[in-house]
Amino acid sequence: MLPLEAPDNRLQQAMKLVLLAALPGLLGLFWLYGWGVLINLILAATTALIVEAAVLHLRRQPLQPALSDGSALVSATLLAAALPPYCRPWWLTVTAMAAGLLFGKHVYGGVGKNPFNPAMLGFALAMVMFPQPMTHWPAHGLDLTATFQQVFGAGQAPDAWVQATVLDSLRINKSLTMDELFTSNPAFGRWGGHGVEWVNLAFLAGGLFLLQRRVFSWHAPVGMLASLFVISLLCWNGSGSDSHGSPLFHLLSGATMLGAFFIITEPVSGAKSALARLLFGGSVGLLTYVIRTWGGYPDGVAFAVLLMNLCVPALERFAASRQSEVRP
Repeated sequence: MLPLEAPDNRLQQAMKLVLLAALPGLLGLFWLYGWGVLINLILAATTALIVEAAVLHLRRQPLQPALSDGSALVSATLLAAALPPYCRPWWLTVTAMAAGLLFGKHVYGGVGKNPFNPAMLGFALAMVMFPQPMTHWPAHGLDLTATFQQVFGAGQAPDAWVQATVLDSLRINKSLTMDELFTSNPAFGRWGGHGVEWVNLAFLAGGLFLLQRRVFSWHAPVGMLASLFVISLLCWNGSGSDSHGSPLFHLLSGATMLGAFFIITEPVSGAKSALARLLFGGSVGLLTYVIRTWGGYPDGVAFAVLLMNLCVPALERFAASRQSEVRP
C-alpha cells in the first residue's frame, strides 16, 4: 500500500491515483462516444458530492475529511464509465448514482463499511429499473448541441444512431460466423468491440500504473483475467456461427479491463487476504463469461462483482483455513 502515515491521507492519495489512472480510459471513451461521456461524468460526480454532503449533514458529521477523500468521485467515475453515453432521461444517471451510494454505502455506515461496490450496485439497479435505455449504446458520438438535446430531452436522436454492443450481437447471433460478424457488423473491430478494444487497452495501461504504484496487489486482476481467458479458451469452438468468442475477444470487449483493475480492486467490498483476492477475481471472471454467454444482459461484470461481494466472508474463511493448514 501507499507509504503514508495518516489513514485519511493514505485513502485520499490512493483515490487521486485511481482517478489519474482512469484518465486514459475516460479519454478513450470520449474519443469513441463523444460528449455523452462527459455529461455522464458531470451528472454522476455532482450527484455523488450532493448525496455525500446530505448524508453527512443528516448524521451531523463534519463534511471534512469525508467529502474530500475522493471515494465518492471514484464511484462516480466508475459508474459514468460503465453507463451508456447519452443516457436518456438525464435523471437515470442521477438515480443510479444516488441509489448506489445510499444503498451500497451509507446504509451500512459509510466509507470502509460497505459490503457492495457502490458504482456496480448503482449500475445494476439502473439495468433492472431502466432496461431499455441501458441497452442504447451509440454507434458514434454527437456534437455538443445534439448531446444536450439527447440527454435532456430537447430533441430526437438521429436515425440509426444506436446499435447493439459487440457482446450483445454475439450473444443473439444464430447464423453468421465470427469472420462474417467481424466483416459485416459495425460493432466488431479488429479483435473485439469496435473502438472498445482500444478503451480496454487504455484501462489496462492505467491498471498497470496502479499496480506499479502498489495501490493494490496483483491477485484480484490476475485472477479475473486468467479465469476469463481460460473459460473462454475452453468454450471457444473457432469461428463457427455458434462460437462464443475467442479469449482475446472477451479480454478486449465490454468492461473487462475496467472491471479487473478499477472495480474488483475496491478495497472495502473486495477480499482482503491474497488467496481470497485471487479466488474473488477468478470467480468474477468466470461469472462474467457465464452471464455474457448465456445470461440476459450484454455484459456481466457488474452482476458478477455484486454476487461475489456476497461471497467475500466465505472466501476469507476458506483462505484462513488453508493458511492454518500449511502452518507448521
